Amino acid sequence: MKKYILIYVLVIIAAACGSEKDKAAGEQPEKKETTDLSSNPDYQKGLALISDANNLCLTCHKIDEMLTGPSYRDVANKYENTPANVKMLAEKIMKGGGGVWGEILMPANASLSQADAEAIVKYILLLKK
Repeated sequence: MKKYILIYVLVIIAAACGSEKDKAAGEQPEKKETTDLSSNPDYQKGLALISDANNLCLTCHKIDEMLTGPSYRDVANKYENTPANVKMLAEKIMKGGGGVWGEILMPANASLSQADAEAIVKYILLLKK
């Protein structure tokens, strides 16, 4: 009798596991998006500008953690990547501002050109999850 119970349990386990053919024909596992941004020119240029010692971006911002200012990922998740938003956010970087993310003001980065500020914004917006 124990022998039959053991065989029954093994058959149940085998049926639950299924074969590789059944898995291939059935549900496909959810694919995770694995986009390599490092080859994107907007990503490369923006990262270089943010990392530049003359630009103090990393003093107040990190990619995934709030420091003095919001994380870059939070900014990316808040704004759509549209030309109007790129221009608006670039102007905020250059002129400084506050009120959107709390009471702490972002200082002006007047030494940045419009093109460099837009490159930084494009980099940040690529970090959207």
